[in-house]
Amino acid sequence: MKKKIERFRHMDTYDKVTNIVVFIGALLFMLPLFWLLSNTFKYSAEIYRIPPSIIPDRFTLSNLQELFLGQPTLRWIFNSFIVSFGTAFLSVIISALAAYGFAKLKIKGGKALFVLIISSIMIPKETFIVPLFDIIVDLNWVDTYTSMIVPNLATGFGTFMLYSFFDTIPDSVRESAKIDGAGEWLIFRKLMLPIVKPGLAALFILNFVTTWNDYLWQLLMARTEAMQTLNVGVASLQQSLNPNIGLKVAGAFVAAVPMIIVFIAFQKYFITGATDGAVKE
Repeated sequence: MKKKIERFRHMDTYDKVTNIVVFIGALLFMLPLFWLLSNTFKYSAEIYRIPPSIIPDRFTLSNLQELFLGQPTLRWIFNSFIVSFGTAFLSVIISALAAYGFAKLKIKGGKALFVLIISSIMIPKETFIVPLFDIIVDLNWVDTYTSMIVPNLATGFGTFMLYSFFDTIPDSVRESAKIDGAGEWLIFRKLMLPIVKPGLAALFILNFVTTWNDYLWQLLMARTEAMQTLNVGVASLQQSLNPNIGLKVAGAFVAAVPMIIVFIAFQKYFITGATDGAVKE
């Protein structure tokens, strides 16, 4: 702590002002989360009270107990994890294969196809919902994990992000491996993937968080309570006739906690992966 204070003292005026503004902004962003945390342990009457109390007058676990014992919350969390992990893992594999092909292999019409794939990033996901929904219904995938995972696998963003990583690897590395008798698949799996590991980790985390926070598509696909994800389940609590506002606040807090933990635990890998691909040697 003393080192940080000493470092702050030696900063120029611009850096000091920037750090103070960022710190204040971070506090403001933390206020809603703190408010959720505080209200999670309050009785409903205290939550509605004006003026509101910052710290609970009477600490209670009844909201969390009702959330986990009275609702299939653990099932919702399990569903969210399966969908998020499956989407992130498979998407990274597909994006890595596509990015490697565009960056290192000579494909006829490859540049035009790459531009077409990247252009899809500019099209809002909601534009595809109706045709995707029709396809899912025809395949009889509604209310399954498959319907929530497969439509999110092939993304132009993932291909674009990993392309920059593969493109920074000198061609001489690949050519040397080919001279030694290595095949294309072996080069990709044993040589290229370890080099772009920071990018793979960053893309995995980004896809995991994005899928975990998804709501609209999962709402359309989950027709039964047993297949609902955490966000969909918590949203259903907001629409229920249950007068316990503390239950709904607790649900929103529980839905936010996993992503906070993921970001804190893996922020180093995400920042490293997000910046390394921009460095061209």
